[in-house]
This record gives sequence, C-alpha cells and structure tokens, in this order.
Amino acid sequence: MTDHPDFYTKTMAKVYADQGYLDKAAEIYKLLLKQEPDRKDLVDELSKIEKQLSEKALSDPVLLLGKWIDFELKYNNLKKLKNIRNALHKVPKMS
Repeated sequence: MTDHPDFYTKTMAKVYADQGYLDKAAEIYKLLLKQEPDRKDLVDELSKIEKQLSEKALSDPVLLLGKWIDFELKYNNLKKLKNIRNALHKVPKMS
C-alpha cells in the first residue's frame, strides 16, 4: 500500500482504522474532507475515529499522568500569583 496523499481513499482510512492505526485513519479522513467538505459519510467516520482516540487517551496512564502534572503545575502557578496579589495589597501606598 502506498503512503502518498494522492492515493488516499475512504477504504484505505477504514483499513487503517480497523488495524488500530487511528491517527493515520483520521489524517486520511481530514485530507479527504479538504477535497470534499460536503461528504457527510466522511464527517461521520472522522467523528467516530476522533471519539475512539479521545477514549483511548483517557485510558492511557502515561497521558493521564502528563495531564495530572500539567494541572498540578498550573495550580501551583495560580497559588503563587494569588500570593503575589495578596502581598501587593498589603504594601502600604505612598502618598
């Protein structure tokens, strides 16, 4: 099978999806939709693939850990900003 965008088809995307290559299938559906944006069948298939990808991401412990670390960093940054704001409010104003 060739891996060139000129040869991408809906069937090829389905084969990739059936084999578990969801990212590649989504890529093909997106390229096909750029060529034919009014094709509801392609929109439906892409939607199905993207749903599977998001479900897969939610069950991947490595991705979940990464998200948790990201949230923890953001939370700590917010706490620091809040402390700075509170400290600035306590500084006496010069007249």
